[in-house]
Amino acid sequence: MSTAESAKPSALFVCVHNAGRSQMAAGFLRALSDGAVEVRSAGSMPAEMINPTAVEAMLEKGIDIRAERPKVLTNEAVQASDVVITMGCGDACPIFPGKRYEDWELDDPAGQGIEAVRPIRDDIEKRVRVLLTELGVGSVA
Repeated sequence: MSTAESAKPSALFVCVHNAGRSQMAAGFLRALSDGAVEVRSAGSMPAEMINPTAVEAMLEKGIDIRAERPKVLTNEAVQASDVVITMGCGDACPIFPGKRYEDWELDDPAGQGIEAVRPIRDDIEKRVRVLLTELGVGSVA
């Protein structure tokens, strides 16, 4: 088997600040794929720190994203990913031929309380489970 055939699929989640939505999506994909998918996240204008309410919402699901840090979106990250999922960053994401792009319409959890963030988190989890199926990777839970 060649390296290309054995390479695991990769996904990049992009939102403006890389502090909430994209971090929750990356956390779910890492946890549910159990390492079968290479996961990246980035922001067009990264925040200084991850959204503490997003962290709290994910901890309720048993997923710890406290160690994550917002990262700047690079062309290299896009080129290295099979699927690029944007969440409200619009034209800030570079387009490369041959990449699969999706835009997930999600409310921004920035400045929201836990009650408002939970439904966003749950929506992200459902979408990540569908993505896993589309990538041909089963979820562990």
